[in-house]
Amino acid sequence: MAKPYVKWVGGKTQLLEEIGKKYPQKIEKYCEPFVGGGAVLFDILQKFQPKEVLINDINKELINTYFQIKNNCEDLVLQLSLMQTTYQSLGEEERKILFYEKRSRYNEIKVNGNDTLNLEKAVLFIFLNKTCFNGLYRVNSKGLFNVPFNNAKNPLICDEENLWSCSNLLQNVSLQVGDYKTCEDFIDEKTFLYCDPPYRPLTETSAFTSYSENRFADKEQIELAQFLERIARKGTAILASNSDPRNIDVNDNFFDELYKHFEIKRVFAARAINSNSNKRGIISEILISNF
Repeated sequence: MAKPYVKWVGGKTQLLEEIGKKYPQKIEKYCEPFVGGGAVLFDILQKFQPKEVLINDINKELINTYFQIKNNCEDLVLQLSLMQTTYQSLGEEERKILFYEKRSRYNEIKVNGNDTLNLEKAVLFIFLNKTCFNGLYRVNSKGLFNVPFNNAKNPLICDEENLWSCSNLLQNVSLQVGDYKTCEDFIDEKTFLYCDPPYRPLTETSAFTSYSENRFADKEQIELAQFLERIARKGTAILASNSDPRNIDVNDNFFDELYKHFEIKRVFAARAINSNSNKRGIISEILISNF
């Protein structure tokens, strides 16, 4: 069974059962404009084998990694395996030094934008995800990855079996980088659209993770809702996820008002709503659908 190859903020693995209850009976055409870690993507690919699939994300480095898994999996696995062997042979201080060397190299490649180094960038993307604090992907305003080192005892840097499973599933998947609106021409009445945008922060501290240089504030949430209303008029089956503001303020009806023409279901997940990872709990999230 293929599963997400990286840990991703707001990943949907723990909500797959609830999300799966909302799948249409048949999915032949699928689109995911905010693919992230791909938990729903890989679940749908395995259960439905859709004929046409488009995934998109504004995070160029994320989509590059999908591309390398799809098209260069053998080389990717080889380099990750070598990196894992090196990492495991080192002591704690040496691992820390290696991490920051690789983080600097990743940022250098990311900023310079040299496409001939895209395989190396994907290797570093996965390495950093497996060895950084809490598996976060966070960048600063300059687009530089800035998550610190996490001294995990035995991180699985190269999950060869899963990478090959993901690669096999991705062979029929089209990949693109950009704003979610660029998916509009692909989407029609035959499409199942799953939309998992950056969540509206529940608190000021929960907004500290940004997976791209682009903000996604209330203005962008409103624009997304307008986009989904327009898509719904095509006859598209739509399912979307977001945070539930009522976790903090029972009178905050931001999404209930924004999606008043859709059905809203509240489901429960273990999340941190604070930058302190110890402050975790079961909170509700919302699933928005037009069917």
